[in-house]
Amino acid sequence: MNIYGKASLAAFLAFASVSATAPIAAAASPHQASIVDIQYRPARACSPVRAVEKARWAGLRNVRVTDITPRRVVVSGRGHRGHWERMFFANVRGCPQIRR
Repeated sequence: MNIYGKASLAAFLAFASVSATAPIAAAASPHQASIVDIQYRPARACSPVRAVEKARWAGLRNVRVTDITPRRVVVSGRGHRGHWERMFFANVRGCPQIRR
């Protein structure tokens, strides 16, 4: 009985010490703080997905992003009569069309 008593006491102490130190370690973790600090920010640039959506809405088919620069997003696709056409969007929020 003496061995079982010591083993159970050691297990109890180990379990109690782990549960007491876990919240302290979690509070000091920088990863935990970054989850709380996340804030919603609207996109400042034109996403390629949004540019493709706008080109499809304008009538292009098989639309693909062909170039992205800091100033513009270029998409290409098939136009009304099957010819390849390109559309240029400004790389700012809202993806305004520059030219077709």
